[in-house]
Amino acid sequence: MELLQQWAQLGIIVLKYLDESGCYCQSPTDYSYAPIGKQKRVPQNRRRGRRVNIWGVWEPQASFDYALMLGTQTAQTYLKLMDWQAQKAAQHWVATGILTVIVQDNASVHRAKLIQQQWQRWQQQGLLIFFLPPYSPQMNRIEDEWLHLKRDELACRIFEDEYDLAIAIVAGVEQRANHACYPVERFLFN
Repeated sequence: MELLQQWAQLGIIVLKYLDESGCYCQSPTDYSYAPIGKQKRVPQNRRRGRRVNIWGVWEPQASFDYALMLGTQTAQTYLKLMDWQAQKAAQHWVATGILTVIVQDNASVHRAKLIQQQWQRWQQQGLLIFFLPPYSPQMNRIEDEWLHLKRDELACRIFEDEYDLAIAIVAGVEQRANHACYPVERFLFN
């Protein structure tokens, strides 16, 4: 992993981190603050709502690509996202001769048979996949982005429905990108 980071610093490769995260309409309030002697209270609506999943591909201090979806993450949705990343990698490779490496965990959708059949095609487009060791989320630098998005942009907020939550996620991603001065691009599955 350190070697990949060194190569990225030297400009030999483009290094990106991929991960998925999820948000609910009701944020947990157990890690929030309140004035001394006051109990933290956040009014809850009765409807829990469905989880809004975020797929993110982050190149530190350079770009953040993401997609939102409701429901279960599948190999087909991952394939669509990775084909998009492979197209971007191919354009960069043709223009610069520099390969793109995406670091990711060992989630079952990342290693599905359908996905394994695509690895060679993606390599031919200049996109390589690097799998982290099992049970090592601390090595995936995008985890910090999820932490800050949830803690700084979404914490202690209750959303009426999934649409309002998705709008808040988009605004939060945009705000983090504006603050850090890197571009964001959102992939639309449909």
